[in-house]
Amino acid sequence: MTATAPSTTSRPASARPGPWGVGVTALALILALPLLVVLGFLLVPAGEVWGHLADTVLRDYVTNSLWLMLGVTIGTLIGGVGTAWLTSMCRFPGRGLFEWALLLPMAMPAYIIAYTYTGLLDFAGPVQTLLRAGFGWGYGDYWFPEIRSREGAALMLSLVLYPYVYLLARAAFLSQSLCVLDVSRTLGNGPWRTFFTVALPLARPAIVAGLSLALMETLADYGTVQYFGVATFTTGIFRTWYGLNNTVAAAQLSALLLGFVFLLVALERLSRRGARYHQTSQRHQAIRRYPLRGGRALAAIAFCLLPVACGFLIPAGLLTTWAWRVADTRIDAAFLGLMGHSLGLAATAALLALVLALILGYGRRLHPTRGVTAAVRIAGMGYAVPGTVIAVGVIIPFAWLDNSLDAWMRATFGLSTGLLLSGTLAALLFAYLVRFLAVALQTVESGLGKIRPAMDESARSLGLRPGGVLRRVHLPMLRGSLLTALLLVFVDVLKELPATLILRPFNFNTLAVRVYELAADERLADAAPAALAIVLTGLLPVILLSRSITQSRHAQTT
Repeated sequence: MTATAPSTTSRPASARPGPWGVGVTALALILALPLLVVLGFLLVPAGEVWGHLADTVLRDYVTNSLWLMLGVTIGTLIGGVGTAWLTSMCRFPGRGLFEWALLLPMAMPAYIIAYTYTGLLDFAGPVQTLLRAGFGWGYGDYWFPEIRSREGAALMLSLVLYPYVYLLARAAFLSQSLCVLDVSRTLGNGPWRTFFTVALPLARPAIVAGLSLALMETLADYGTVQYFGVATFTTGIFRTWYGLNNTVAAAQLSALLLGFVFLLVALERLSRRGARYHQTSQRHQAIRRYPLRGGRALAAIAFCLLPVACGFLIPAGLLTTWAWRVADTRIDAAFLGLMGHSLGLAATAALLALVLALILGYGRRLHPTRGVTAAVRIAGMGYAVPGTVIAVGVIIPFAWLDNSLDAWMRATFGLSTGLLLSGTLAALLFAYLVRFLAVALQTVESGLGKIRPAMDESARSLGLRPGGVLRRVHLPMLRGSLLTALLLVFVDVLKELPATLILRPFNFNTLAVRVYELAADERLADAAPAALAIVLTGLLPVILLSRSITQSRHAQTT
């Protein structure tokens, strides 16, 4: 037996964490504060308000949320899994274009697509106007589906959330062993039978993971359901907070919504238990796709084109038309000010999230103890939590700190400090970090995982301390991962609506808030320039993601 020196990147679970580990644990506790505050209010009596909510609207919140989840489940599974199979395993005209075009709806926030389709399909919209003009119909002479409904909200959410399922399902299909698929073919199974009996069961963990992300976004949505008049937990939290002015009841509704989210996370992890599939060969071969011709090719093109057209092309085209009409009056100094607010907030939050992600990810690499690992996992839970819940969890402790400090200053010095944290950009940025740190953390940890531990050990043997190893060795190698993390957080912050609505300073607007305000006043055309700016910015990570997938697949087949 030979003894080996302990590695700087692989320490036993009982090892002392050191400065980096202590820092990681402290950061995780700070970032977990909003969630702990919300959960803690479950133990506080809410008085008569909670009883009133339970007797009147709570059933609607639960029922509508469940129906939305069911509708989004059906829509995203059909759109995501079907298009993933066609673009991965079939050959038809336009397949290469659809591979990346099917990701475009990710750039369209749900509340923006809801506004555009309302303007398109409402009674005064161009579709019904043309129908009345063409057939001579009047009000009440015909039936037209109501877009502002629970079903309409589920459709809007499905159109922009199916790429989560498409992305992970396609990755699963591309990574499946060709030997297994070939065996299915030799047994006489056609493409459809192979899909249902072999490919789909193997891809189940990835599909469930994508579906769980889509359902979390469904529970987190506020702009769409509020505009369509669908009572859900997110709208209920706003009404209880601002309408009833009851902090405890709003926090308890947030905790109940948080329970739904944790249940989704638990179900997703349970579905993956024991479901690990590996390639039976180290060789990566080019996929032998099923050729589709004639009617089948046309059906495949139509099936892939429908979600792209409905989820991006039609709403983007309508937004562009509206923005062009009102450009002279809406794109002015005030609009540029909104752009400055939004871009400045997004850039600041992205940089802070990147720094925290580096500290947490590298701290875990240095000290992979149970405590540090658990702390990093806690810090990464924010992305699964709706922005409304995080906003409630931020404003309660911040208000308590402000009031406590103000009372102490009054008693001690006779001075009033006022609100130092509540209603400031600091509170809003903290909420963004809690919500979107996981996006940067996952990207940074993925990049760190590709760096061999031996490089750390070599650098340490040359006298570099951990900070020096990070600065001189890891940062140059992580340049691509850091840029990706920065861009993803930037766009997510730019689109965030509920947390911004609750926590923004007085008389401080962003593009997302302005779009929401104008749409609430039925000024959909006036909202178009700001909405289009958000959508165009959201295209950046979609393009980056598409290029990454293409390069990854090319690397496997060479």
